[in-house]
Amino acid sequence: MILGANIRKSLCLIGASFLRLRPLIKAGLCASLLLFVIACAPPKSVREVYLFDGATMGTTYQIKAVPSDKSDIAHAKLAQKIDAALLTFNQQMSTYIDNSELSLANRAPLDRWIPVSEPLFHVLDISQKVSLWSGGAFDITVGPLVNLWGFGPVDRKGIPNDDEIASVLSTSVGHRFVELDSQAKAIKKSAPVTMDLSAVAKGYATDVLAKLLERHQISDYMIEIGGELFISGQNAKGQQWTIGVEKPTVDRSGAIQAISGDGIGIATSGDYRNYYEEGGQRISHTLNPRTGRPIEHFLLSVTVVTDSGGMADALATALNVLGPDTGYALALDRGLAAFFIYKENGELLTKHSPAFEQYMVQ
Repeated sequence: MILGANIRKSLCLIGASFLRLRPLIKAGLCASLLLFVIACAPPKSVREVYLFDGATMGTTYQIKAVPSDKSDIAHAKLAQKIDAALLTFNQQMSTYIDNSELSLANRAPLDRWIPVSEPLFHVLDISQKVSLWSGGAFDITVGPLVNLWGFGPVDRKGIPNDDEIASVLSTSVGHRFVELDSQAKAIKKSAPVTMDLSAVAKGYATDVLAKLLERHQISDYMIEIGGELFISGQNAKGQQWTIGVEKPTVDRSGAIQAISGDGIGIATSGDYRNYYEEGGQRISHTLNPRTGRPIEHFLLSVTVVTDSGGMADALATALNVLGPDTGYALALDRGLAAFFIYKENGELLTKHSPAFEQYMVQ
């Protein structure tokens, strides 16, 4: 399974209803998903809404879909199709299912091309692209580092030494050890790496469900899986979906920025609540795959918006690793829509890339 966030029931507060999310943990790279749905202004009329929720990939999902006159499927039948799609997706992407497609690929011999399904190949392709763009700040083979620092299933006492870190980095961590063949939809490993898609799969699953809804003539919806979001069209009140980026403080004292858009994936990554103290040193749960060590910057959270939930998920993780300066520079260089919340001299600050402005609600 893929560890994730639990979602609370929607709350109504003086003209605003919002969805609040607890911290999200991504394969040892801990993230606090700080998004909630906001509804404003009285509606002219309220349309029918299909509501779906349940468990998947070790977390929860919630879908609000507003069917149109052209929609060709009943609620019960669509619920069956959603559950079936998520079961298939988990069977492809999970490292907790022994005979999943990904688990089989992880156990496959080295230096041999392994055909994989198109969905798995697409997720691996997204992962490799973000790894390259970020100089390795995003890496689906980071698992051995997570275990080395004691953030995996087995607790570890003390901080690993330089030799231990160097050994792991040289033998079993690195996107360079995974090669893709886009024509054959096949992969090849050159080292005994273990691929883990926790930092991209839930976002990509929102893309899969969005396509399912669109196939049944439903273009107005909000999909949330473990805190990753995809929104399209309008809600039942005829308004665009509006998402609040929560202020990353202990008391969670409201939104720091509202965003809106159509046909967009939204992901937030951050770890300001997830660290431990060792010998007076703050040890973040977010590891930099390039150095093999926890991050040391003061980025609290970063939100990324793209036209793909999977891409947003991976990019948010990469920018969180890179931090408010290097991550911001990458966002500018690649034209990414990103919103950063960070601390400087004890003060809570924000900044955003120019591409993010189109989604900001004033």
